[in-house]
Parts: sequence; structure tokens; C-alpha cells
Amino acid sequence: MRDGEKCLVIGSGISGIGSAGLLEHMGAEVVLYDSNEKLTEEKMRALLPEGSRAVCVAGKLPESAAKEMKTVVLSPGVPVDIPLVKALRENGAVVIGEIELGFRKEKGRVAAITGTNGKTTTTTLVGEIMKAHLGEERTFVVGNIGNPYTSECRKTAEDTVTVGEISSFQLETIREFHPAVSAILNITPDHLNRHHTMEAYVAAKENIAVNQTKDDICVLNYENEYTRAFGERCPARVVYFSSVHKLENGYYLKGDKVVKAVEGQDAEVLDIHRDMNLVGLCNVENVMAAIAVAEGMGVPMETILGVIRTFHAVEHRIEFVASKGGVDYYNDSKGTNPDAAIQGIRAMSRPTVLIGGGYDKESEYDEWIESFGTKVKWLVLIGQTREKIAECAGRHGFDRIRFADTFEECLRLCTSLAEEGDAVLLSPACASWGMFPNYEVRGNLFKEYVRGLD
Repeated sequence: MRDGEKCLVIGSGISGIGSAGLLEHMGAEVVLYDSNEKLTEEKMRALLPEGSRAVCVAGKLPESAAKEMKTVVLSPGVPVDIPLVKALRENGAVVIGEIELGFRKEKGRVAAITGTNGKTTTTTLVGEIMKAHLGEERTFVVGNIGNPYTSECRKTAEDTVTVGEISSFQLETIREFHPAVSAILNITPDHLNRHHTMEAYVAAKENIAVNQTKDDICVLNYENEYTRAFGERCPARVVYFSSVHKLENGYYLKGDKVVKAVEGQDAEVLDIHRDMNLVGLCNVENVMAAIAVAEGMGVPMETILGVIRTFHAVEHRIEFVASKGGVDYYNDSKGTNPDAAIQGIRAMSRPTVLIGGGYDKESEYDEWIESFGTKVKWLVLIGQTREKIAECAGRHGFDRIRFADTFEECLRLCTSLAEEGDAVLLSPACASWGMFPNYEVRGNLFKEYVRGLD
């Protein structure tokens, strides 16, 4: 990055604001652009750091400005194939993402975690382990978890570690990003409205290791067909974890014990009932991945286990809310795709009234419906996908379905359907958009309602 280089940041959310601030620090002339015509220059400028000289543009970007740009930084929500981005590339601009930009100012080591599901829990756990090992002041947790990399990278040093939750959107624009340890927890269909094909989605996930070498480590799920296949051609040294199969090398579940195998020699690591507060097989996998990542970063097993024993569920991910009238309520609002929602159902030990539906990401719901078994008593559907899901459920012989027009109506209906000894589970298998700004708002409204019950 040369002083005075003209750079365009697309998107004025937290990633875009972080990118604009970092680019200015690097000496660039910055244009912050957002296609939202409801925004004004004044509103955008109010988001920037005091003293920023960035030019703010809302609505339509002038063609003359687009032609001047040497570097373009995309916020994660901006697709790489929209006409504006294509035109910028054709004009010779280098297109990168916020994660890539942040990495270019990174001075320490990086552990990066991706996957369709489980990455927030795993990233948070690895972050806590690294804090216990290095101290909070030498550990940074960034990325899709809600803390922009560009806001933290200037604080890094040779003795710090950055733990990143990296989404497929962020991985599309990787060029130099190079973690010491990476992890792909799983890959199942998701975000196909953005990536268009499963092949493109898988390729984006695999980008997390594209710059790694055999001096680095990539942690992969042996039970996922995509990650297991990637292990055969991964440029890094692969460490597998498995919840089903015995491994010669790696971490696997043996009964109630997580075992570490080295050349066929097993050593018990932890008891999933005694040493874990998290529920569900998905969280056992997350914990195994976190152990592998943390060990790969040089953390002693004693420190790792000490953190795991005190670690509780991440908010909105199979989160126990309360027991009211003999009914247990669980908030799994982060179950925004069918595979994640399947894990929520598997974690339930009671007959369950399930809340599903929301924004359509062009997912298929057959496997989710099939996972109901005898566990799901009622399915209460909301949002854009409710008819699509109901039709799918009907094809699989499940007809205990109710519709609700509003979230409040849905919650009242669930309370009336649930009997003592049941569970009510918010695990929608869909994104929240259309009814809510994000899954956090959806989950918080659910918790607020539950806690208000007599």
C-alpha cells in the first residue's frame, strides 16, 4: 500500500468502518461507499473515527471515482460477482476483503476457524484457551464473531495470537492470508443464494488453507465428506477429529471419552459428561476441534482442559434459557441452516415443540425433517419459508404443523402446545432476515418472552 493510493471500501457496517480506518492509517486516500440510498454522507461520516478524511458516498458510485481505485475492500455482505465489483476489476483494481486487509498488518500468529456450523462456539473456546495461556492483552478474537480484524490488527505483536472466525464470504477474497493453524469444522449446504453452487461454497471454505504449508496445521472433521476429501490434498499438515471412527492419529470419541491417538497409541483426554458443560454431539466435535487448534498453537493440555471445564454455551447456540411450568426452553437462534438445526434437535432429551422458518437461503429441508423422529411433537412455522417447509414435512409424513404470522403469536402457541416434561426449542433452520435484523435479536426476543412467563 503506497501513500496516497486511492482505495474504495464497499459497505459501511462495522467491517467497512474498520477497513476505512485502517486504510487511512496506512496512508491511503479512502472512499467509503454504501449502495443504501437511505444513507446520507452525514450518517456515514458519523460512523468514522474523529478526524477521518474519507470521502463518503451513498446510493450510486460515480463512474469517474470507480475508475480511479487501485484497491477495493469488500465488506463480507458484498457479493464478489455484482456488476460494480466486476467493473472495478476490469478497471484494474485489486479486490480484497476486510480479513485480508487486517492480515496485512498482523505481526503475530493466527489461528483461523471456519465451517458451516460450530465456528462461533469453537472460536470463542479457542479464544478463551489462548487468553488463559497468553493473557487477555496478548490475545485477539476477530472476524465473523462480530469484532473486525481491521480494528485489532494494529495492536498485534510478535508474541500475540489472533483467533479468527472466518466465514465463506470473507474467504472468497483471500490473497495472502496465512494462519499458522486453520480448521474447517464441517461443510454442508448453506448460503447457496450467494455462492450459487455447492462447488463454489466448498472452494471458498477450503481457501482458509490456500497459503499454508507443511509447517502449518489444518484441523479437519473426518466425518464430513468434504473435509475428509480435502485432507487428501490440503497443503498443510492435517489433524483429524472424529465423533464416530477410531483414528490412528488425531482426536476421536470413544464411548464417553475424548481420546488423542498418536501412531495408534491412545491417551484419554476428557470425559464429555464430567468435563464439559456443553450439550450435544456437535459440541463434542467443537471441543475436539478446539483442543486440536489450541495444541497446534502450543498450549499445554492442562491449560486447555482447565478452560473447557468452565466453558458454557455461546449465546444463541443450544442455550438453556429457563424451565417454566415443567417445560425447558432452549434458544438455538444461531441454527440458521438445516444442518445446524439438526444438531439442536439431537441435543434435546425431551419431547420437543420446535420453532422453524425464516428467510429463504435456498436450502433443502428433507434431512432436517427426517431428523425429527419421535422427538418433535409439534413444528410451529414462521416467516418466508413456512409453506416450503410445511410441504417438505408433508412429503415425509410429518403433519403436526402450526403456522404463526408473528413471532409473538408463535411463542404463545408454543407455550400452549408444550406440556410438563416437554422442551420448546427455537432452532429455525433459516436466517432471521425479513422478520429480524439478525439472529441475535430473534434469540433475545425469545429469551425475553420465556423469562416473562409465570
